[in-house]
Amino acid sequence: MTKKYLVQHALGAFLLDPQGNVERYELNTKDVDEAAEQALVMEGWVRGMREGEEKRAGLAAPARKLLENLKNENFEGVLVFETDSESREAAKLGFEVAVEPANEPARALRSQVASLAVKYGFVDSEKEFYEWLRRVDIEVVRRKLRSVAQKRDLLAAQAVRSIDDIDKVVNLMVARLREWYSLHFPELDKLVKDHEAFVKIVAELGGRDNITKEKLLELGFSEALAEKIAEAAKKSTGADLTETDIEQLQKLASIIMSLYNLRRDLVDYISYIMKEVAPNVTALVGPVLGARLISLAGSLENLAKMPASTIQVLGAEKALFRALRTGGKPPKHGVIFQYPDIHRSPKWQRGKIARALAAKLAIAARTDYFTGRNIGERLREELRARIEEIKRVYAKPPKKTEEEKKAPPAKRAKKRPPRKGGKKGPRKGGRRK
Repeated sequence: MTKKYLVQHALGAFLLDPQGNVERYELNTKDVDEAAEQALVMEGWVRGMREGEEKRAGLAAPARKLLENLKNENFEGVLVFETDSESREAAKLGFEVAVEPANEPARALRSQVASLAVKYGFVDSEKEFYEWLRRVDIEVVRRKLRSVAQKRDLLAAQAVRSIDDIDKVVNLMVARLREWYSLHFPELDKLVKDHEAFVKIVAELGGRDNITKEKLLELGFSEALAEKIAEAAKKSTGADLTETDIEQLQKLASIIMSLYNLRRDLVDYISYIMKEVAPNVTALVGPVLGARLISLAGSLENLAKMPASTIQVLGAEKALFRALRTGGKPPKHGVIFQYPDIHRSPKWQRGKIARALAAKLAIAARTDYFTGRNIGERLREELRARIEEIKRVYAKPPKKTEEEKKAPPAKRAKKRPPRKGGKKGPRKGGRRK
């Protein structure tokens, strides 16, 4: 039976005999945008494909046109393709097909494609062909990058990482502000434990002479606390500062307040994104924790493909590998410890609640990614029922076994062995007296 090879390239589609000679061909368009579109079809990046659908190499317009001509001529024989997906498309059109990845005729064609472009009148020179091919490649890469950027789950992951960075910066700057302002009004550091409230006082009121009960009430403080702060300001033992000194403190406090406001805006933004891309995960654990899980997994797709046992310890990888290496107890939870019902529960209940939550998160992530159905309320009710059952059944801590009672207490850390010769000498860099 006749055996022919159908090979696709950005230049077009070619029908080859077993020796690699071109018998038929259909050239692609010279328009860069259209050629890039067909190249993406060949790679499986089909426009409008459902998110999560597997990308498979397909038949571009030149190949389809070539197959239509062969069908009209009642072609009899076997068509050989390089991929299974290409062969399946051809089989649907009624052709007898076979698959030979990276076959010799295809490799021979690609080695001389520039000269064929000149021979068939596609371009005037090989240099012109390579310049056209470069522009097509650039457009293909640009469209792929745009497609990746449109994955909204990655936007949520970047936003939650920004929140983590803001928290680190704010903690450092607040510590500096407290230490600096304590030179002027040391009593305020103990009276106001909340960082944002402390920063607001400095940013809005400045020096301690401006801190009065009326102004503190306007800022939203309770009457009792406002009275204590105002009284402490009058009797403060701190140093007097000039207007220039206070102005610099207020500038720092204003920057910190803007970071607090930015953090709130990012939380609202994450809520908006997560309700769009992962409504079921959001219904279970909230938008910020859901985005943090996606960030640790790398994407919603990765999270959807993870088993519940992996989701349970996401964020605790170091502790898990240390336990595997030393034979110790593995962690019971990772970042999902932030879930209120886990960190507020007694230690002996946390592992069971974390396991139940991870199981529901696995279902929620797969539903969000693969189907898009909204089952968040049902999952949350089922999780709530399971947590109540755990709290009821395991209300008291488990009793220790006889072996645990007889086990000796944990040994203290071993002391550093003495230096050679039995004499205790100084550490590196020290000097023996």
